[in-house]
Amino acid sequence: MIIAALLTSLTVARERERGTMEQLISTPVKAGEIILGKFIPYFVIGLIDQLIAVGMAQYVYHIPFRGSLALLCFSSSLFLTGALILGMLISITAKNQLMASQLAMLVTFLPGFLLSGFAWAISNMPKAIQVITYVVPARYFINILRGIYLKGVGVRVLGLDIILLAVFTVVVVALADKKFKKKVS
Repeated sequence: MIIAALLTSLTVARERERGTMEQLISTPVKAGEIILGKFIPYFVIGLIDQLIAVGMAQYVYHIPFRGSLALLCFSSSLFLTGALILGMLISITAKNQLMASQLAMLVTFLPGFLLSGFAWAISNMPKAIQVITYVVPARYFINILRGIYLKGVGVRVLGLDIILLAVFTVVVVALADKKFKKKVS
């Protein structure tokens, strides 16, 4: 989540700083198509990275994969889409690349690393912090990864986590689409 949001958080801000956003805006391409064009390359790279990570886990570290590869790819696609579009949303709202990168680190690193259950078990956190973790999408993705990869469980067990991840993705996509205006500012 950290890398995905950080990479895409610089895209629109970079265009603004370079003065090339005006050229994009003057084309007949719609605002959603501009966002999609900036999204797709990072999405493909993210999926390739995921497959490399799964391959390394199995063949380098000999961690057995017990679940469904299709469910893992679907869940990863949901999470990756949300993280990438979150970065785009940050880029759309930030005034420059420095602000965009700092916002991306603040919004993704602290919650994604510290509050997701990745570094420390959520059950060991104080109750007030446990409540905050419910708004961290990485929490649900970590649960999904552990469930699919290590336990071999499916949609029946992970359904709520997948739905909550999908809600995060839909909300972030809707916010980015609404926030991006195709006009010179």
